[in-house]
Amino acid sequence: MTKRAADTLPNLQGPAAWNTILPKQQPAQVLSEQTSADVTIIGAGFAGLSAARRLLLSDRNLKVVVLDACRVAEGSAGRNSGFMIDLPHELTSEDYAGNGDDKTLIALNREAIGFARGAVEDYGIDRNYFDPAGKINGAASIKADHHNRSYADHLTSLGEKYELLDRQQMAELTGSRHYVGGLYTPGTVMLQPAGYIRGLAAGLRREGVQVFEQSPVLSFTREGAGWKVETRSGSVSTAKLILTVNGHLESFGFERDRLMQLFLFAVMTPELDGEALKKLGGQSRWGITPSDPMGTTLRRIDAGQGGNRIVTRTCAVLKPDMRLTPASVERAARVMQRKFDRRFPQLAGLKMEYKWAGHLCLSLNGVAVMRELEQDVFSGCVQNGLGTARGTLTGMGAADLALGRTSSITRHFGAEARPKKLPPQPFREIGANAVLRWKEWRAAEE
Repeated sequence: MTKRAADTLPNLQGPAAWNTILPKQQPAQVLSEQTSADVTIIGAGFAGLSAARRLLLSDRNLKVVVLDACRVAEGSAGRNSGFMIDLPHELTSEDYAGNGDDKTLIALNREAIGFARGAVEDYGIDRNYFDPAGKINGAASIKADHHNRSYADHLTSLGEKYELLDRQQMAELTGSRHYVGGLYTPGTVMLQPAGYIRGLAAGLRREGVQVFEQSPVLSFTREGAGWKVETRSGSVSTAKLILTVNGHLESFGFERDRLMQLFLFAVMTPELDGEALKKLGGQSRWGITPSDPMGTTLRRIDAGQGGNRIVTRTCAVLKPDMRLTPASVERAARVMQRKFDRRFPQLAGLKMEYKWAGHLCLSLNGVAVMRELEQDVFSGCVQNGLGTARGTLTGMGAADLALGRTSSITRHFGAEARPKKLPPQPFREIGANAVLRWKEWRAAEE
């Protein structure tokens, strides 16, 4: 008998603010009985719900069950910054330029964006939650501006469109004089991530997919020709199983000591009143990623996305045990308050309404884990900090594998190597966090 028991369940600190600022959800649908499925998906984020949609698009008669430990959009899907990026965005590089076949990856990212756009159209998801506005790499120093120009040269070599912005243009866009320049690229979709995920789950439910929330999977066991999935109050007998749990893949015993478990932090302002908006100036919606990947990400949203607010995200910590304390969130929130005040002196001292942590997973060699792990157990995991697009792709690919189909997605990720082995503990945690703090210090202005 083969049994996989989870040794860690999600432990996310702070509210999923993107979800909190939306209208209240209906009560959770919790798995409380025994049921059966053709395919059961563990994880109701970008990867899991995309896998469910991909399955239905291939065969409307499939019985699909999705299980999640949290409420929909309360996990990592409601804790990211909402950038669905089409271009190379390698977080371990100096300027995001990739090291592999960037044209292939761009095509795949755009396939994921097209897939998400199709869901928006089919399920009537609010278009404010899927805004094809593009994004900006913001540069706060001459060095960062050089990073932007280096990246622009790379985009030129790929035949991609972009626009370099000067200091005045950045100020007119953001209301901040902090930036010396920026690099605008038009292909990124700016999501209200919780709104999109909630709309995706609602659409799937209308099509017959059973999405159970607050139903953490404790184990799955080989049962005849299929698998039995156990939760706290119910179970699913399923022919096939798809794991879309990102870093919690390791919780089930897969890729042990090969996955880097990171937490990133964010804060969100209260809704800005008329006086604050007048002081701020700038446009009502924009998104900035830092020219240095260890810098600060900013979003400004408006009433259509949950209120006139600014989101600030920075700071990272490696936690191999996936356990984070409230003290880590408080430390990061103090850093982000200073960064917000520096960028918007006209609003300095404005107390943040929400502060939270989000979990992401990277591999040392930047690969995903999208393959058959055991007989009829498939994975769409390890998004390397690019969960909205990469999660969508690996979910689609895992569904293709479960259906026995070959696609451009399965060919790409199927050709990737396994994640590299990580250094042993305690050197892994101590060394990685020392490097992260040094990179944060080096990118302080960004």
